[in-house]
Amino acid sequence: MDHASLFRAVFLIVPCALAWLVILRMRMLWRLPLAIVLGVVVAFALTALLSRGDLTYLVSFSTMAGIYAILALGLNSQWGYNGHLNFGVVGFFMLGAFTTALFTSTMPTGLMAQYSQQAFGLSWPFLAGVIIAAVVCGVVGFLIAVPILRLRVDFLAIATLGIAEIIRLIFQNERWLANGPQPMRGVPQPLVCLFDHPVSCGDWVPGPILAFFDPMLPRDYGYLYLVIVALVVAVCYIALETALHSPWGRALRAVRDEENSAAMSGKYVTGYRIQAFVVGCVVMGIGGALYAHYVTSIDYSHFLPLFGTFIVWVMLMFGGSGNNRGALLGAFVVWAVWVGTSFLANALQPVLSVVSPVLAERSQYIRWLLVGLLLLVIVLFRPNGLLKEEKIVSGYLRKL
Repeated sequence: MDHASLFRAVFLIVPCALAWLVILRMRMLWRLPLAIVLGVVVAFALTALLSRGDLTYLVSFSTMAGIYAILALGLNSQWGYNGHLNFGVVGFFMLGAFTTALFTSTMPTGLMAQYSQQAFGLSWPFLAGVIIAAVVCGVVGFLIAVPILRLRVDFLAIATLGIAEIIRLIFQNERWLANGPQPMRGVPQPLVCLFDHPVSCGDWVPGPILAFFDPMLPRDYGYLYLVIVALVVAVCYIALETALHSPWGRALRAVRDEENSAAMSGKYVTGYRIQAFVVGCVVMGIGGALYAHYVTSIDYSHFLPLFGTFIVWVMLMFGGSGNNRGALLGAFVVWAVWVGTSFLANALQPVLSVVSPVLAERSQYIRWLLVGLLLLVIVLFRPNGLLKEEKIVSGYLRKL
């Protein structure tokens, strides 16, 4: 195995091992070493069996699926654990993306300043940008939650949908803020300097690391970013699992299932509803930040309700509402369906062109038709999703 293949395999070990940690169901004493061993085996097997192009495509697929998994986790903390019918996921997805873009990018200068406008560019580090995106989404979520959480079910869904549309229209029309309808370019990628030739990271990078990255090309950067996304997914998953299996999480479920009984038991129902909504917004903002740094150029057209809300709901319903493992599973399966249907739509174009040229031009809409059919099948035959909600919410009870 050459150096480049070894590099790719090493970076695939992290997401593969983390995936096995979620899949395996046993004590951590045995699960951790077994997950590492299986992760190493799978990573080297994929590197050996797949061509470089196929492996790069798999990495890109996994990166986007991981970003959507974060959005599904955020929605699960709102709907799955507290019953908020939030149809405004895309609003916080978009807010997180533009926030980190503004804080981590630099102000355009020279000729670029004539074509690109933004309110500010602070050149903050990647991690600081992600954190500030989460904080801003949490603050906006709190300001929104106070008035709209007085609504219930249908009215709450309409309100959140309207708020998401307001956020989208602000970024679309206010060019001074984030270049308006034109793309906001130049969102920096973390550690991308390691893939430059020559390396331009400065003196802080140790020599052995520089030697390891030296044969790598800029197109190999996706492997490193997949590791970053996988680690963030793991942090979000562990944090939400810990919180939702705590007394706080049990209180959220009590408010969801029987609000009046929870209130009579002394629970501050309004406070718990606001907290669940804010936590979900924070997680969605993190997903938006990762998306912005991945694509490096964003505009309002990236954040349509179909791509930022509807498909996230399908992921959560398919995987299992009220189950964080189900949210992760649903994100990867539904994203695979969405990507796979693009090949199907392209394959059907010659057949549809025989019937009508108009049908061939609209073949891509078949993708949404199939995703809608998938949602219909879920609701009719598997309303609880692939993984049902775990009724035992305390780790202590499992030991009894």
